[in-house]
Amino acid sequence: MTSTKPLLEVDGLTLRIGSSGRTVVNNVSFSVSPGEIVGIVGESGSGKTLAARAVMGFIPPAVRPISGSICFDGEEVTTMAPKRLRAIRGAKVGMVFQEPMTSLNPSMLIGRQLEEGLALHRKLDANGRRELILDMLRRVGIRDPDGAFNAYPHQYSGGMRQRIMLASVMLLKPALLLADEPTTALDAVVQRDVMELMVDLTKENSTAVLLISHDLGMVARYCSRIVVMCQGDAVEQGESEDILARPQHPYTRKLLAAMPHREPARDLPEAATPLVSVDGLVVDYGGRQGFFRKEQPKRALHGISLSVKPGEVVSVVGGSGSGKTTLGHAIAGLIKPSEGAILFNGKPIDKSETAYWDYRLNCQMVFQDPYSSLDPRMTIGELVGEPLRLVKGMGSAEKKARLAEVLGEVGLGDGFAERYPHELSGGQRQRVAIARAIIRRPSFVIADEPVSALDVTVRAQVLELFAQLQKKHGFSCLFISHDLGVVEQVSDRVVVMQDGRIVEEGTRDQIFDAPQHDYTRKLLSAVPGLESTEDGGVRLFWRLSEPA
Repeated sequence: MTSTKPLLEVDGLTLRIGSSGRTVVNNVSFSVSPGEIVGIVGESGSGKTLAARAVMGFIPPAVRPISGSICFDGEEVTTMAPKRLRAIRGAKVGMVFQEPMTSLNPSMLIGRQLEEGLALHRKLDANGRRELILDMLRRVGIRDPDGAFNAYPHQYSGGMRQRIMLASVMLLKPALLLADEPTTALDAVVQRDVMELMVDLTKENSTAVLLISHDLGMVARYCSRIVVMCQGDAVEQGESEDILARPQHPYTRKLLAAMPHREPARDLPEAATPLVSVDGLVVDYGGRQGFFRKEQPKRALHGISLSVKPGEVVSVVGGSGSGKTTLGHAIAGLIKPSEGAILFNGKPIDKSETAYWDYRLNCQMVFQDPYSSLDPRMTIGELVGEPLRLVKGMGSAEKKARLAEVLGEVGLGDGFAERYPHELSGGQRQRVAIARAIIRRPSFVIADEPVSALDVTVRAQVLELFAQLQKKHGFSCLFISHDLGVVEQVSDRVVVMQDGRIVEEGTRDQIFDAPQHDYTRKLLSAVPGLESTEDGGVRLFWRLSEPA
């Protein structure tokens, strides 16, 4: 039951870069009551994270509060003394960050990191702190709490690290929890588990939650109210069901229209021979060696066989650790398989150097993080044009013309060729990665989580661009993703992987409408979808049965 008196009241908050710079948060007001979950949604750069961080006084030094009030539990935060701010951080206001690996110290044991907050804010001895930590680790689903206490963050998956981050925050039982994109990089099942865990832990203590996210389906599922932000302004706010069903502001309608949606199934011509196929693919990762022991190799792929027809988009879905990215890297030639064969146009690529070279030139990859895959010292023109060095018989004038054509196709026109990757937004860098992959006109593209880090509208733009280019140039695609909404939109066929094995495959409609395997059903039931209504809004729906 929520209290009528808000725990947090933000009134007319304005934040500006420098004394006379750009306004990044403009006259924003909202409130959160004890036990309530309020969502802030908007594109990257909308100011949602800055508005939330201002509650803890965590804004960068260059950003200054110009006007407005932040009242937490009856105290004014904007004029609070630094000593008082330190006292409420962690103890009364906790924060779960977007990427736990960057907020957990990689050089410190997990137990020691979880102890820090308790040592600062609770009068407990070492044994008392340890008991509380072990109990919380059990509650967040860590199977071996004692082992985790003496382990390092890198020894756990992204989902487990997010659970550990949540444990560190909830140990102190804060009155307000700020959750900044807490599940962005997680697969559907882990995302659901982390959110349900967060909700359960906050309900116990009537903790208020301010959830910052661009995942509208998740916000609709968990938040009672929504604040929509655009370029620093809170353009619309109200009850979640009303905002989603009857959006009033054009920007809110734009966000909802950008949600992935299913297109009618395509009729692809029958092909006698698949363009690319793999047969019995096995990948083993070697175990670590020590003076007195050697770990057994870990098998990441167990005899995978699949095929991709000319012009077909085959999506590979599965949880973290299912082997889907390893499969993509092995097919792309970035990992050497332990066993099995890769065939291109029906011919094994390892039988001759000519066959392998032909395949590698016709197989290109779009990586998950374009920023780390683009050389920061090279201009966009140099990066995109680099694959043309391997095209025999193409002169410099033809290369220049092809570069201009491809940059135009991906929406990067005049002036972009001379820029560097750090001068572009995330969506623009992903366009560069796509341009780089298609400039040689390959027949096969592997796209590994190409839109997972993008917000709703940019994701829609990149997906539309990808579909247009695929239709225009006719390349086949292996599309690797954990976002089921995106997979439903782009796929002709879907392959479901679990623990390095294919557990189910079929057409897009077969997998989404009549899944047969228990794991497929678990994936589809983990995350709600949003479907359009006649009023121009959306409503929440479950692909299978609604969870309790």
